[in-house]
Amino acid sequence: MRRMATSSKRAPTSAALRLARKSWRLQYRDSQRSLCLADQALEKAVASTDLAAEGWARLARGFYRMRYATPNEAKQELTNAQRCFETTHDRPGQILATVGIARCVWLAGKYYDSLDMVLPLRGEGLQILKQEERGMLLNVIAGCYSALGQSAEAFAYMYQALRETSPARNHGFDVVLYCNLAHELYLLGDYAEALSYVEEGIERCARLANANALSVLLINRVVCLTDLNRPQEAIVDVRRLLDLPADASGRGSTEAAFEKLAIAALRAGDLSLGTELVERAVDALSRAATPEERIELAVAEAELLRAHGRLSEAAMRLEQALPLPAEGLSLRVRCMFFQLLGDVHERGGNTALALEHMRTWQQLHLERAQNASEARYQAASLRSELLRLQHERDEIDARRRNTERAKAELEAMNQKLSQKVSEVESLQAALKEQAVCDFLTGLFNRRYLNDVLPSMLALAQRDREPLAVAIIDLDHFKAVNDRHGHLAGDMLLAAFGDLLAKRIRKSDVACRYGGEEFCLLLPRTDAHAARRKLDTLLRAWRNAVFNIETGTLSGNTFSAGVADSRSVSGPVEMLLKAADDCVLEAKRRGRDRVITLEQA
Repeated sequence: MRRMATSSKRAPTSAALRLARKSWRLQYRDSQRSLCLADQALEKAVASTDLAAEGWARLARGFYRMRYATPNEAKQELTNAQRCFETTHDRPGQILATVGIARCVWLAGKYYDSLDMVLPLRGEGLQILKQEERGMLLNVIAGCYSALGQSAEAFAYMYQALRETSPARNHGFDVVLYCNLAHELYLLGDYAEALSYVEEGIERCARLANANALSVLLINRVVCLTDLNRPQEAIVDVRRLLDLPADASGRGSTEAAFEKLAIAALRAGDLSLGTELVERAVDALSRAATPEERIELAVAEAELLRAHGRLSEAAMRLEQALPLPAEGLSLRVRCMFFQLLGDVHERGGNTALALEHMRTWQQLHLERAQNASEARYQAASLRSELLRLQHERDEIDARRRNTERAKAELEAMNQKLSQKVSEVESLQAALKEQAVCDFLTGLFNRRYLNDVLPSMLALAQRDREPLAVAIIDLDHFKAVNDRHGHLAGDMLLAAFGDLLAKRIRKSDVACRYGGEEFCLLLPRTDAHAARRKLDTLLRAWRNAVFNIETGTLSGNTFSAGVADSRSVSGPVEMLLKAADDCVLEAKRRGRDRVITLEQA
């Protein structure tokens, strides 16, 4: 089979080609300058019938239109570039044109079609494309997986794309990756990590002349702040975005995100701005919209109706969007949709529908949390593997260039690399084992209790200080679940966890022991002092009142047992059993009380 020419022998042979290549390199660093050079290169190339230069000039123009115009305009320019590259047998150019066309297909919501175009090019592209060009290929693959809800695969390709980028060259592609990493993280609900990538991207974007990249970063920050219930902080970014024209002179019209900005403005209480943004979103999305954009627009319109007290219309607007699209819609937007739908029905007095939609929201929320956990571990594991492969490629190149001495050095580096990879894998396994928090209450879980109690007991015995252990069992919890439903029971558990977190000392440890049981570890505290603390906690719990859909929960009580290391000698199991026996005694005496080992 005849081999086509590759980029390894690309050598500028004309002024037009030099201009076109420079335009291509500047696309992220200075988008307007890139377009200007591409136009000049195209004019020269057409005049001199220089197809090589024409291909690269059209490629740069196509990628510019992909960000600042419409996908169809970009696709037409990229298709013309591809014809030029086919004629000149420029295989890297063909691959990059296909990457751009696939991105246009992605923007039209055809994610599987886009993935089918770029995934077969991965192996060849990694061999013959330059650093940031490889990153562009990988980034489009990542975007497809992200849109399909496959976060683990999306993370893997984004991290690999980040590794393919050379910060020293500062062509600006790393800013795009920071945008996309932040986007994937907030889809999973990891807003703190997402914001860190956004801030890093904005800092790097300050060195560029790329309004489109800045706007995407600002949109990501608006979404993060809004979802964190801090929409007032997002208004500054909303107004900053609106100051950038949504056309080629500013940030572009491809991803205007007016629906996201509208939600932020409405939740911040700025109805005037929210109304304007909803109208602009309707106009922008009337021509073309992805499933995600259509549902977020429905949410924005319903938010506006709710803000004006038109609850039945808000519910109707959301119900019109059902059933939600099966593909191309993130769990984040699904959660936001059903949470709002449940709230609208609740305010409108339709508690049955409200409860149904809130249960759907809860299921989606749990699924999102599970996906986040799995994706983070998978991303960390894949990232280590990609780092290892990257080092191996570097070492193979060094072997080809260097003498036998370099080969010996390479073997030593391989040994160090293997050791480093083993260390990283061990660290990842350890981190995975440290998932010690209870998702519902925010307290530590029983695994953490089992890990920390032996060392705390040993420390207390060494210092001759008491260690009190209290086990708390919420009274009549099953009756709450039976009468009011499991959502109410979960709310009660979360509220008690919050009460514990606010009432304990920094040195104390609060854990969810299992079901409706909790455990407190109180260092430097004997059983009598612990009982006084538990009595105070019991009074606070009795006084707590919770208004729920099915009624009011008040007069809540618990039964607690307390033992300390001075009254119980032996291992942690005996200390826990003594406290548990006291709980049983408290229940036998009628519940709603705290019993110490001395009283049992």
